[in-house]
Amino acid sequence: MSSNPPTLSVVIPLYGSAGSIERVVNELTTLPVEGGMEIILVNDGSPDDMARACRRILTTCPVPVTVVDLARNFGEHNAVLTGLRKTRGQWVVTMDDDGQNPPSEVLKLLTAGQNGDYDVVFGRYEEKQHAAWRNWGSWFVNQIATWVLDKPPGLYLSSFRCMSRFLIEEITQYEGPFPYIDGLILQATCHIASVDVKHRPRSSGRSRYTLRMLVRLWLRMLVSFSVRPLRIATVVGLAMGALGLAGLVWVTVLFLTDHGPAFGWGSTIAALLVFSGTQMVVLGLIGEYLGRACVSINRRPQAVVRKIRKSRPEDS
Repeated sequence: MSSNPPTLSVVIPLYGSAGSIERVVNELTTLPVEGGMEIILVNDGSPDDMARACRRILTTCPVPVTVVDLARNFGEHNAVLTGLRKTRGQWVVTMDDDGQNPPSEVLKLLTAGQNGDYDVVFGRYEEKQHAAWRNWGSWFVNQIATWVLDKPPGLYLSSFRCMSRFLIEEITQYEGPFPYIDGLILQATCHIASVDVKHRPRSSGRSRYTLRMLVRLWLRMLVSFSVRPLRIATVVGLAMGALGLAGLVWVTVLFLTDHGPAFGWGSTIAALLVFSGTQMVVLGLIGEYLGRACVSINRRPQAVVRKIRKSRPEDS
């Protein structure tokens, strides 16, 4: 780390945003950050002309820029964690690459972090400009996070956040292949705040965040950072076993008193489907845990860095 690190580092994961990232960087360079700023761009295997856009940024940007090229697409959270390891700033802001996070709001997050005793300040959108299904999905993920990760009720987890150097040093120690940044944050600190920020409409194109990606994020949060689902599975198994035992006693009593109804094929199949379905769900949940453990034991890489380019090599 440089002997004179900047006050602020901004980390931006890049994927499919060659048409917008230069505008975002240009807006960032106009911010009056006392103590200086650096920008870390992580090219997460973007399929568009991202390499050329990054080269232009490296040659024209008036603030120090580091471009980290990953060997393939590893996912947003893997890319962000890789970028966090390259930062030098006392405070680090993470934001999206599509321009929906106004760069002018970065100072609001930074000021809140500097003025309060906080390790992280989340941006809470005054009015979200996502599609309805995406807003519902984000709400659902936040509700699950409250239950699984012991997230403070009412706290909105967003990718637009400002973190202290202390927190960065803690969460970047994670080496597993399935990082979830907010889960790492909630495991490391309770000094958390949020501030209202603006959220701009998408200027062009459609969102690259699909329903499949949202489900994968939900599974990563649910399975990788908590064993509570396994405990719920145990409770469900015990409850179903108790229900089956009660049913056996009831049927036995009816048989002995000669009051048993004439059960047919339909009721038998219905009961079988209920119990078998429950078993498959529980087995699938256990299998998800075992699969992730197997992948981790085999040391699947969190990310593979192909190349690092700097606009000012002397700052490294």
